Amino acid sequence: METPVIFMIFNRPSLTQRVFDIIKQVKPKKLLVIADGPRNESEKLQCDKTRSIIDQVDWDCEILKNYSDTNMGCKNRISSGLDWAFNTVDRAIIIENDCLPDISFFKFCEDLLEKYKDDTGIMHIGGNFFQHRNTNFKSSDSYYFSNIPHIWGWATWSRAWKLYDVDMKKWPEVKVSGEIKLKIKNPAVYEYWETVWDQYYNKKIDSWDGQWTFACILNSGLSITPCTNLVSNIGFGPEAMHTKNDKSIFSNIPLKPVLFPLVHPKNRSVYSQADDFTWRQNFGINRLLRQRLLGPIRRKFPILYSFIRNLFRKNR
Repeated sequence: METPVIFMIFNRPSLTQRVFDIIKQVKPKKLLVIADGPRNESEKLQCDKTRSIIDQVDWDCEILKNYSDTNMGCKNRISSGLDWAFNTVDRAIIIENDCLPDISFFKFCEDLLEKYKDDTGIMHIGGNFFQHRNTNFKSSDSYYFSNIPHIWGWATWSRAWKLYDVDMKKWPEVKVSGEIKLKIKNPAVYEYWETVWDQYYNKKIDSWDGQWTFACILNSGLSITPCTNLVSNIGFGPEAMHTKNDKSIFSNIPLKPVLFPLVHPKNRSVYSQADDFTWRQNFGINRLLRQRLLGPIRRKFPILYSFIRNLFRKNR
């Protein structure tokens, strides 16, 4: 495969091995590996085991490593790693060590990275399909256009990543001006993101992906979403950094390959019904309530918070 692959790893060797075994089948000519450092001495062994998996590369491949000796955290490690990667390559497929791709995911991304390489109206190619519970979803195409960039297996270009700012310095300005509110249009969706982006801007969330969503929406950059699930998150559970609920409907969604040649949409219209379903399912009222109501309860009444949180998990 000609397209470079960015592989983000940390401290979970068993999951990393499963994902690496898929990467090994497509044999990318360039593999860029980003790794965070251990948080403590006891974690160092797991990090070392995870990094040693990269030594299994046995095909003609240029390996570039960006390893941190110290723990930088999710936000700083991934954002700085992707900055490094896209200063090296002009496009790439990005996989984290808990996101298991179908083989067809790589050709899907490679074909579309080439097709839309000069189209600045498209910023993101995703591998996730979250419409499996949407009985109204219908499409004869291989993918649809969306305003939601899913990041459990994705691809983009350096031209798009240049618009990313991990610190979201433009947020106060566009919040006051209402510029981004006009782009989102749905008041409930904007209310959710306003709350979340406030937290990102004020450094209360140790993650990088909300800033990517902000960059895509602010710059009117569309996302490509496959009409079949090409990447499955296999990392849900207590060891995960964010996805700890192993009963989640988003855990281990079955993979289904996309067929080639790809069937391209006839126009650039966003599939708004699919996006609305995703907003309700992935970013719905439960998450908004947790942001607005449960934050103060967690700080003042931790036992009550734990009880309410478990109720949310049982009903998800």
